[in-house]
Amino acid sequence: MENWSLVSICVLFGLTARWAVSLNSYSGAGKPPMFGDYEAQRHWQEVTYNLPVHEWYFNTTDNNLNYWGLDYPPLTAYHSLLCAHVAKLINPDWVELHASRGHESYGHKLFMRATVLVADLLIYIPAVVLYSFYLSEGSNKKKVCTVLCILLYPGLILIDYGHFQYNSISLGLALWGVVVLGLGWDVLGSLAFVLSLNYKQMELYHSLPFFCYLLGKCFKQGLAGRGLFLLVKIAVTVLVTFALCWLPFLSDPGQILQVVHRLFPVGRGLFEDKVANTWCSLNVLIKIKTILSTDTQLYISLTTTLLAILPSSIKLLMKPTLWQFKLALVNSSLAFFLFSFQVHEKSILLPALPVCLLLNDLPLPAIWFLQASTFSMLPLFLKDGLLVPYVVTSLAFLFFSIYLLSMGLIYQFESLVKFTFWFDWNLYRILSPTSGLRGGDLSHILFMSVALAPPAQLPDLFPLLVSVFSYLHFLGLLLYFNIVQIAEPPQSVRKNQKKSN
Repeated sequence: MENWSLVSICVLFGLTARWAVSLNSYSGAGKPPMFGDYEAQRHWQEVTYNLPVHEWYFNTTDNNLNYWGLDYPPLTAYHSLLCAHVAKLINPDWVELHASRGHESYGHKLFMRATVLVADLLIYIPAVVLYSFYLSEGSNKKKVCTVLCILLYPGLILIDYGHFQYNSISLGLALWGVVVLGLGWDVLGSLAFVLSLNYKQMELYHSLPFFCYLLGKCFKQGLAGRGLFLLVKIAVTVLVTFALCWLPFLSDPGQILQVVHRLFPVGRGLFEDKVANTWCSLNVLIKIKTILSTDTQLYISLTTTLLAILPSSIKLLMKPTLWQFKLALVNSSLAFFLFSFQVHEKSILLPALPVCLLLNDLPLPAIWFLQASTFSMLPLFLKDGLLVPYVVTSLAFLFFSIYLLSMGLIYQFESLVKFTFWFDWNLYRILSPTSGLRGGDLSHILFMSVALAPPAQLPDLFPLLVSVFSYLHFLGLLLYFNIVQIAEPPQSVRKNQKKSN
C-alpha cells in the first residue's frame, strides 16, 4: 500500500509538471496565416466532424490539403473526431467548418490541453507504472524512482504540453505493447503495437524489433508445432486489427492509395528543418539535396537505415529476450532517426521512449541521451516561446534522475570500465566527460541561441550548431547501445548491476 501511495505522489508530480508547461505558449500562437501544430490538431477536428470519411484525405473545396491536411493514419482521424464531438458540446464555434480556422481563445486552449492530459492518464501513464513495477529490476523503492524519472522526461512533456501534439498516445500504445509482451501475452502485444502504428506512421521506427522479437519466439517454440500456432495467431491479430482500423477506406482502392500518399510524402525531400540526423549534418559539407535526385536520396537513406538496424535485428531474432528487445527498440528507432527519409526533429521521441525503459539498467547513457534529445529540439522550443519551461524541466529531470538513480550511476560508471576491459573497446573514452554531453558546451550553445544574433550571412547558424552537436552524441550512443546489445557484458557484470539496483 505504501508503494502505491508513493506512485500516486509521483504521478501527481508528473501531472503537475505537465500542466505547468501547458500554461505557456504553443506552436503557432498568434501567427497567421498557417499558425502551427496546435491549429493543425484543431483543424483535423473541424474536418473529421464536418466532412464524410471519404473526403478526409482528399483535396476538396471544403478540405484544402495545403492548410494542415490530415497526414496521419486513421486512428488519429478517429481520435480527432472524438475530440470534435466533445468540443461541439462545449462550444460549436471551435469546430465550425471554415469559420473556425485559426481560432484562439483561453477556453479552447484549456480544452485542447485537457485532451492531452486525458490521453496521458488513460494510456501513457498506466503503461509507465506497469512497466516499472512488473518488468524493471530492483527494489520497490527503485521502481517508484523509475516511474518518476520516466514521467519527468522533458522532451515528451515539452512537445505534447508545450508545442502541442498527442505523442503520448502512439508512444503509450507502443509501451503497452512492450509491457504485455514482457508479461508473455504475445497476441495482446501485437494488437497494442498495431494500434500505435495506426495512430502514427512513425511507429515504423519500432516495427522491426517487434517483428523480430515475435518471430524469434515462434522459431524458439518450433515452427512445426506451438511456434506455428503462435505465428498464425499473431498474423491474424495484425491483419484483423489493420482491417478494422482501415475499414471505412477498404471499399475503394483509390481511398487507400490516397491515405498512403498522405502518410508518406516522398516529394517533400530528404529533410526539411534543421534536424540532428546524418543527412542534415552532412549537408553542411555536401549539398545532398541539390546534387542528388529525390529517388537517389530515398534509395540511399533506405539502404543506410537497413544496414544500421540489421545487426541489432539479427541478434534479437536469435535471442528474443526482453533485454534484447529493449535494446533493439533503441537501436532500431535511433538508426531510423539518424538515417531515414523525411525525419522531423520531434521524431527523436521515438528512440527516447525505449531509452526511458533503460533508466534502471543503464542510467548513465540513458540520462545522457534523454538530455541530448531534449536539447536537440531547442530551436523548436525557442520558436514556440518555451525557453523557461525547457530550462526548468531539463534541470528538474537531471536533478531527480541523478539523485534517485545515484547508486546505479556510480555502479554504471564502474561497470563500463569493466565492460571496456573485457571487450577491449575504449568505451570509457567514448563515455568520458571530455567527450560526453558537457554542461559547458550545452550552456554555451544555449546562451548563443538565446542572447546573440546570428551573422547576417548565416541566419541558421545556431540551429545548425544544435543539430550537429546533438547528432554527434546520437551517433556515439548508437554505437554504444549496439555494442551493449551485440556483445553483452559478462554475466558477472550483469548480476552485479542487478544487485546494485
